[in-house]
Amino acid sequence: MTKYLVLIAYEPGGWESASAEEQQAFHDQHHAFDAAVGANLLGGQALDGPDAARTLRHVDGEPVVTDGPFAETAEMIGGFYLVEAADPDQVVEWCKLLPPSYSLEIRPCITIEGYEESA
Repeated sequence: MTKYLVLIAYEPGGWESASAEEQQAFHDQHHAFDAAVGANLLGGQALDGPDAARTLRHVDGEPVVTDGPFAETAEMIGGFYLVEAADPDQVVEWCKLLPPSYSLEIRPCITIEGYEESA
């Protein structure tokens, strides 16, 4: 089994302007995803907005911390899921249960020789 990271991106402002019924539909779609994935759901979390982000870069060999996300985009990363599946097609099927307004990036996790997981 392979671990996959599902990054959830969406247009900012949609949640705040959504009706209670629309917000409930989003919750229902996430619950459907959770139920479909079951024990293969290894973790996940909603993320605070880009205004709460900090970015660390090295400039001329020195660490520099700035407020905000790495790049300005129309979409923001709003959360993630970490799942385990036999193949990426299964992850895609599960992700079809999430709200259609999301842009979902599905990436397999890899093992780097000489660096073992601590968890």
